[in-house]
Amino acid sequence: MRNIRMLLAYDGSRFHGWQRQEGFDSVQETVEIALESLVSSHATVCGAGRTDAGVHALGQVAHVHIATALDDDRLRHALNAHLPEGIVVRRLETCADDFHAQFDACGKRYAYRIETGRFRLPFPPQYSHFVRDPLDLEAMRAAAREFLGEQDFASLATAGSPRKSTVRTIRSLKIVARRGALAIVVEGNGFLYNMVRTIAGTLLDVGRGRLDPSCVRAILDARDRREAAATAPPEGLYLVSVLYEPRAFRGVDRGPRGVPGVFG
Repeated sequence: MRNIRMLLAYDGSRFHGWQRQEGFDSVQETVEIALESLVSSHATVCGAGRTDAGVHALGQVAHVHIATALDDDRLRHALNAHLPEGIVVRRLETCADDFHAQFDACGKRYAYRIETGRFRLPFPPQYSHFVRDPLDLEAMRAAAREFLGEQDFASLATAGSPRKSTVRTIRSLKIVARRGALAIVVEGNGFLYNMVRTIAGTLLDVGRGRLDPSCVRAILDARDRREAAATAPPEGLYLVSVLYEPRAFRGVDRGPRGVPGVFG
């Protein structure tokens, strides 16, 4: 029996969120079923956090205690062969027996992807939020600065998972703009239910001119969800990475023929 941690990426549009739910396909249950087919016994996969239906992940982290004779690399290949389209195990490694994907995490990084333009590009709509309104980027960046630091974010939390406190620390909040698209990238020590999507919705309303950047301070001080803007749709949200100290999955990912990619 050993503790295995995994770095997972998945298409959230194919699943009803991370957490196992009776009657719905979830990421957690899908990974558990694949593992059970390999080790012939049920094992509970614990994720670093929940993602809602429609929310994607590039770097979700999970751990599971299993008994198997397969080494880490062979186990990763076998597990990916048993997983359906829309989910992949990017990294897998045996870790300390007391490692816990959720409780050992010291932060998370999310990105909210927005497609802009007069007409939506002819690509699947479930991977970004489309906005055709003109957006004031400087006003959005001014508002974003008001979210930084340790604050009470009760005004940004939808009723959902129980929590002892609504105080969180946002370490970084950047708006990365490219022609035809922008991303709201936020890193913090933790996030409340729908907090990132409410930040995105509020910044978009600032960009549209519906809210003044200075209103963010009043929204946070109110500690009332009704004061903030609407929650942005789930399809634009990506869990980019879960942060640990020391860092998990250190070193390059080597395959049987060396490190994949282009070098030189």
